[in-house]
Amino acid sequence: MPVQAWVWWQQLGLVMAGGALGAAARFWLGGVLMRHLGSGFPWGTFAVNMIGSFAAGFLAIWLESRGPSALYWRAFLMVGVLGALTTYSALMVECLLFARSDRQGLVPAYLAVTLVGGLALVWLGARLAGLLRGSAW
Repeated sequence: MPVQAWVWWQQLGLVMAGGALGAAARFWLGGVLMRHLGSGFPWGTFAVNMIGSFAAGFLAIWLESRGPSALYWRAFLMVGVLGALTTYSALMVECLLFARSDRQGLVPAYLAVTLVGGLALVWLGARLAGLLRGSAW
C-alpha cells in the first residue's frame, strides 16, 4: 500500500475514534443539562456549540506549529471529536480562517447565508416530511 494511502487510513481511523468520543460527549452533556436546567431552552446544543467553538479556535492556532503530527491531531480532535460534538465549530473555524486571510469580507456573508439558508432548509424539510406523511408538520 502506498504511503499516502496508509496515512489516509490512519487519519480515517482517528476521525472515527474521535467522532465516537464527540458524539458520546454531546449525548452525555445534553442529558446532564436537560436534567439540571430543564427543556425550556436547548442548553445542551448551546453548550456543545459554544464549547466546540472555543476548542476549535484554540486548536486551529495551537496545532499550526506542531509539524507533521498536527495532521493526525487535526483528524482526531477537530474533524473527529469536535465534528461529532458540533458542526457549529466547523462553521466558526471557517469564519476564523476567512478573517485571518485576504477574504475577511466574506465572514458576514458566509454567516448570513449559512444561518438563513440552514433555517430555510430545515423548515422546507419539515414541510416536505409533513406533506409526505399526509399531515401538517
